[in-house]
Amino acid sequence: MIKRLFAVGATVIALAATPAMAKEWNKVRIGVEGAYPPFSQTNPDGSVTGFDIDIANALCAAMNAECTMVKQDWDGIIPALLARKYDAIIASMSITEERKQKVDFTNKYYTSPLAYVAKKGAGIDTSNLAGKTVGVQRSTIADTYISNAVEGVNVKRYGTQDEAYLDMKSDRLDLLLGDIFVMTDGFLAKEGGDAYELTGKSITDPKWVGEGIGIAVRKRDKDLTEQFNAAIEKIRADGTYDTIRKKYFDFEIY
Repeated sequence: MIKRLFAVGATVIALAATPAMAKEWNKVRIGVEGAYPPFSQTNPDGSVTGFDIDIANALCAAMNAECTMVKQDWDGIIPALLARKYDAIIASMSITEERKQKVDFTNKYYTSPLAYVAKKGAGIDTSNLAGKTVGVQRSTIADTYISNAVEGVNVKRYGTQDEAYLDMKSDRLDLLLGDIFVMTDGFLAKEGGDAYELTGKSITDPKWVGEGIGIAVRKRDKDLTEQFNAAIEKIRADGTYDTIRKKYFDFEIY
């Protein structure tokens, strides 16, 4: 009996001393929004396309992983990750200190400032927005910035950028605040967008816009974070990233 107990104990000690094996992520579920063109949008057939989607597919190919896109409304995108609905978020999510309390992030895969949009000729001084009504997408860094860094402003929050655009065109807003690329491509370049323009200075302070745009992963899945980081380096080095970028933007965004 003593020998048996000793043997069992030795086995337990040996297992405890063995380094944990990193998980091989052959299949990865990726949370995407599908309502944030040109980064992600939903097609009539229900499929999702856009810069984020192309980057996700390129990263999966670099990792030799089979990836599935899972659509999720922005408001619940981090809770759904933590609830294991998917394994990572590739949805133009800014790397911020607040979000890092809940999830881990990869290195950035692009950088994006915030900017205001107003009707042409409105002459709004963005350094003093007291009494002005500004539309933002709920729970974004634009929402965080306008709610905490700007005094006296009336904030209207929307579930999607498209909802904010509609209210802007209906003259219910003085300004929009959001990702400069999203509003340039998703609003200004669309029908009726020529009546509006970017105005004021772009907001680039890392305190508000974060350290760039990264992939969110559960804290326990550090091996997946490492695999994504290696894949980001690979597609940057072999030209895949730049090929995708040129499909959507004629300027550098990294």
